[in-house]
Amino acid sequence: MIIDGKSAFRQGFVRQAKNEQVQPAGIDLTLKEIQQFAGAGEIDFDNRRRKISATKPIPFKQGKIKLKKGAYKIVYREYVEIPMNCVAFGFPRSSLLRCGADVRCAVWDPGYHGRSESLLIVHNPKGIVLHANAKVAQLVFLKLGRKLTEGYKGRYLGENR
Repeated sequence: MIIDGKSAFRQGFVRQAKNEQVQPAGIDLTLKEIQQFAGAGEIDFDNRRRKISATKPIPFKQGKIKLKKGAYKIVYREYVEIPMNCVAFGFPRSSLLRCGADVRCAVWDPGYHGRSESLLIVHNPKGIVLHANAKVAQLVFLKLGRKLTEGYKGRYLGENR
């Protein structure tokens, strides 16, 4: 069952969200920071050799950033707290897609909390301009069949406070 945006907002699933971010089926996430990749990453099976790609922030100039075609990492302004009886999925806003860009997200597991990051892909050969606090993604919450006793315990718990 999808939890409607007003209920998720009232229950505080997304801290720092404003009423204008509430959608019928979720809550919009806004842009805090854009980073460009500065190095290669490494992924294995058991994370012993995992190396997350180095990044460096791209500064906003007069409140906006013009991005060329390519891949970027974004950090959201809002702090997300997923209840133990829910899971969340992030989707790009349709306006972002209509400008030739996409946001790719992993699953937000039960028990996760943090200021999440996602992959921004600019497909448009002419690029895109993003303003600070732009609405770029929508987080949709699904209720699980039961409340879990153990949730997410990974490396990203509490990230980007």
